[in-house]
Amino acid sequence: MKLGVAAIARPTFDVPHAEEKAAAAFAVVDALPGIETVGVRRLLLEPDDLDEATAALESAGLDALLVLQASFADSTLVEALAATTDAPITLWAFPEARTGGRLRLNSLCGINLAAFALRDRPDLRHLYLDPEDPAAAARLETTLGAGPAPPPDLTSPARPERLDDAAGAAARVAERLRSARIGVVGEHPTGFGPCRYDAAALREATGVEAEAVPLPRLFERAGSATADAVAAVRRTFAAQLADLDTVDQAALDRSLRIHVGLRDLARNGGWDALATRCWPECFTEFGGAACAPQSLLNQAHGLPALCEADAYGAVTSLILQELTGTPSFVADLIHLDPADDTAVFWHCGLAPVGMADPDGELHAGIHSNRRLPLLYEFALAPGRVTIARLSQSRGLHRMVIGGAEMLSAPPAFSGTSGVARLDRPAGEVLDTIVAEGLEHHYGIVYGDVRDELLAVAAELALPVVEL
Repeated sequence: MKLGVAAIARPTFDVPHAEEKAAAAFAVVDALPGIETVGVRRLLLEPDDLDEATAALESAGLDALLVLQASFADSTLVEALAATTDAPITLWAFPEARTGGRLRLNSLCGINLAAFALRDRPDLRHLYLDPEDPAAAARLETTLGAGPAPPPDLTSPARPERLDDAAGAAARVAERLRSARIGVVGEHPTGFGPCRYDAAALREATGVEAEAVPLPRLFERAGSATADAVAAVRRTFAAQLADLDTVDQAALDRSLRIHVGLRDLARNGGWDALATRCWPECFTEFGGAACAPQSLLNQAHGLPALCEADAYGAVTSLILQELTGTPSFVADLIHLDPADDTAVFWHCGLAPVGMADPDGELHAGIHSNRRLPLLYEFALAPGRVTIARLSQSRGLHRMVIGGAEMLSAPPAFSGTSGVARLDRPAGEVLDTIVAEGLEHHYGIVYGDVRDELLAVAAELALPVVEL
């Protein structure tokens, strides 16, 4: 087999650690019999790094391509690598220990995003395994030699007995969506296909109107916030976070101003939910994080708000809030443990504070990569949760529905996160995510509203993907 190899990462994650993992994975590749490798083995971190790598792959006549997701990266790099060949592609992600500290790699989320970008490739394969695992060589050899995956099943599951009982809730949600307006502040980040949206298509599928607002308008609003308005927001956070004075106070002020700016934009626009391009500009141009400011909009104002200008995530949150009357959390899936079928759902510090474990600690935090406040730091409360996503994967509007039990556990990583035991085996969940090319953001809400979501899907004529 002539195997193309490449390793991708992002400079804001732990690059030395990513290099160690990539080196260990390349050692596994080199130990396989009958493999001739072609490609560049240094980490590809930026589009400017691609020329040498893609030239080598394009001229090689590959039998397969292996892309090591050494850390999270947007899909720009993997799409360029995939364009060099029609051969089968394997994405290899690396688990990392649940240390309670910084998320160093976020590799699993990387292949989730890559799978969305490569969703039309019928020969996409994946491996989620530490390269130092004794089974790594055998697992890699099996994955590389696997035949084409069966086409995804796009049919909806059977109607549950309670679907008729849930029809009233579904009708209420559909009516709510037809009158809803969401704000999308800034453009989606480059290489974040799941956050790209077409306002007309969204309106056709759900009835929701989306208003696009340029990011500088937020910064203008935030910068002109009155001292009294900023002080009032600070008092709210101070009542929750005993260590608020320990973070950079100048950056904290900028973060509080982002909350005021978003709140004012939402009021003036009549928005029912919003999604913001939170990075890099909130950090690099304005000087504060949008995480806790959006969390407070969600918790205190009943206004679902989330990161990365994810319009479909905002509509998902609105649906879940309408069904439960409580805030939801849109998070990345960053870790799976097939041994006990648990998963870690995480985002930098965005979860609404009402979802915090009442027996755990609540802290003021800084962004793990950008090093600025204000973020929440806490573990999610134990209890039954529903997982959902209004999806546009594979170019189709669908409803993704799953269930899990959030466990009582210490924080898996810095930021806001929860350890959940999935209703389905973890390996099957990951297979579904890759095969269906699902988005990397998942809505989580407390309670079991899966039947109600099935009814909403029926009301909106959406196929369903069971997670």
